[in-house]
Amino acid sequence: MSDSTASKGHSSDRPSDAELLARASGARKSLQTAISAKVVGQEEVIDLMLVALLARGHALLVGVPGLAKTLLVASLAEALDLSFGRVQFTPDLLPADITGTDVLQEDEDNQGVVHRRVRFLPGPIFHNLILADEINRTPPKTQAALLQAMQERRVTVGTTTHELPDPFQVFATRNPIEQEGTYPLPEAQLDRFLLEIHVEYPSEAEEREIARRTTSADVGKVPRVLEASEVRALQALVPRIPVTDAAVALAVALGRATRPKGVRGHASDAVPREVNEYVRFGAGPRGSQALVLAAKARAALRGEAAADVEDVRALVVPVLRHRLVMSYRAEAEGVFDTDVLKSVLASVS
Repeated sequence: MSDSTASKGHSSDRPSDAELLARASGARKSLQTAISAKVVGQEEVIDLMLVALLARGHALLVGVPGLAKTLLVASLAEALDLSFGRVQFTPDLLPADITGTDVLQEDEDNQGVVHRRVRFLPGPIFHNLILADEINRTPPKTQAALLQAMQERRVTVGTTTHELPDPFQVFATRNPIEQEGTYPLPEAQLDRFLLEIHVEYPSEAEEREIARRTTSADVGKVPRVLEASEVRALQALVPRIPVTDAAVALAVALGRATRPKGVRGHASDAVPREVNEYVRFGAGPRGSQALVLAAKARAALRGEAAADVEDVRALVVPVLRHRLVMSYRAEAEGVFDTDVLKSVLASVS
């Protein structure tokens, strides 16, 4: 068999994009069901986490204590054949506690001669899925170590750079109501998160089920849904998903409409009044890029052959909310980023 024939035979073993789309749609339903073995409700949150997963993006989960933010990430890891690491962020956490450190190791050979060498001990960040729990409780120096890993998917310890495993994704949690002893995340780090996902209170029926399930002897087990190779194949599919010109135009228009007029001359003509009054700085070009990428992942999870404007509209809030720098006036008048984004969506659509 010639090399070209062998190559054709090998490529024919790979699933087509149509088959991968069907697999992505089926995986979405299977993962929702699997995670529900431990988590009651929160279907929309799980959907957004899957968007981040397929888009190879990082996600920030925001919610008050007790809403299963940590359990959501841990359950997703259980359902996937990916390594999982957890970092509990505290004020005394050091960068080396995350990235790892070089240690001096002594080995004795057969002749009794001691040889010394420097060996790298990898930290908990060397996993596929990372749970960064209460990320705003650690100082900026430690946050910066995580920032490099999120941005470059590698870490530098001493003079050596170490590549992180593929895929590498951070799911961080943040408590929005407790400010004492916390360190606000810098805008540069917030911008590295593809999505900011807000975890809301459960309904009354869901809360009854939570109370019943968590106080019983039976502990739910999350079944394995996807192998590591399948996760990588679905992630590789997302960039190949077509996107309509209208969807790209909408994503760019939405990003530009979040920038107040007069800010370095980059504002759109469609800037609503709420942006000019309550926003200091709007989303940069990465916001538009994130909208298009997340829209592709959402389309794949629904088995759609292309991403359209509806996918973009559905993701405006989780993609753009953390990229807005609100003014002091907004805080004083109780105006939230979601209020501004609703006005932006109405003015552009």
